[in-house]
Amino acid sequence: MPQFLHRWRLQVLGCVLALVLPVAAVGGEVLRVLTWPGYADPDLVKVFEQRTGAKVEVTFIDSDDTLWQRINGNQSQDFDVFAVNTAELQRYIANALVVPIDTAQVPNLAKQLPRFRNLNGIPGIVKDGKVYAVPYTFAEMGLIYDRQQIKEPPVSIQALWDPRYRGKVLLYNGASHNFTLAAQSLKDPNPFQLKESEWPTAVNRLIELRRNAMGFYSQPEESVDLFKRKQAALLFANYGSQQLQLLKAAGVDVGYAIPQEGALAWLDCWVITRGAKNKGLAAAWIDYFLEPEPSNALVKRQGLANTVAAAPNMRPQDRLKWLEPVESAPRRSLLWERILAGDRASKVLAP
Repeated sequence: MPQFLHRWRLQVLGCVLALVLPVAAVGGEVLRVLTWPGYADPDLVKVFEQRTGAKVEVTFIDSDDTLWQRINGNQSQDFDVFAVNTAELQRYIANALVVPIDTAQVPNLAKQLPRFRNLNGIPGIVKDGKVYAVPYTFAEMGLIYDRQQIKEPPVSIQALWDPRYRGKVLLYNGASHNFTLAAQSLKDPNPFQLKESEWPTAVNRLIELRRNAMGFYSQPEESVDLFKRKQAALLFANYGSQQLQLLKAAGVDVGYAIPQEGALAWLDCWVITRGAKNKGLAAAWIDYFLEPEPSNALVKRQGLANTVAAAPNMRPQDRLKWLEPVESAPRRSLLWERILAGDRASKVLAP
């Protein structure tokens, strides 16, 4: 999951970094979980403990960087299971920090929606025929529009570039996602891996997008304030349905659309560490969180989607494009900063 989202949710939940509960009992089986706030609430953990007789230690983190430091720093010896998005998962597999999951020990996989049961269809989950992750929760990045200014739902991400909305588009201030959006709008088959020859076109495309922008946001609440105060017509919803809920709660008459190109989306999964002391118990944890009660808690408490029931703001035909590692995050960041500064293409692309 993106770093900025977790930072916001950490603040909302009033959690602190490395919060642990409960303290492990001497002599009992202990499951050590590393995850994001909202993924392992105390009441849900208690049910698992009662069922298994094990004690669960939950450590919360607030960013992908922190997650990497905790797992890689001690070669995954301190934890048994953790949650990570599919784009980040690749480096854990490459560094042998996670192990394949015995899917026979996760029978609730059969209850997941078809798009999640097809593990081979999700980039990065299966390697050499072995399953390394089980999908748990996701959020799509759709288009939110003001119903008073836009009467028909936008069908394509091209709407972000529509000259009718010049100065009326609210955008997320994120380098990687925006370059991916630009590549999508140019019909690039792999928007996460720009070729050297494609950079100038992508830069020009983002300069065009900047001209349509009324502003840029980082946090969900910030987007709600800007949308209302500046009367935006269209919003690229980096936080998806979470922003939709916030805007509706704020009394804004908005609609939501998934672009025909497919919405960018992050997918968080449960994985088992190389240092897991009881892999069977870790698999039982993963299986439990695919049950209705924990899955529904994601929707009701966090505004997220789960993998066992249809997302309330999506249609069956809507497509998602799961985030993948990009060719160069530093390069995207540098060029995006120059674009934001208002530089011309020649200056943006200068060495």
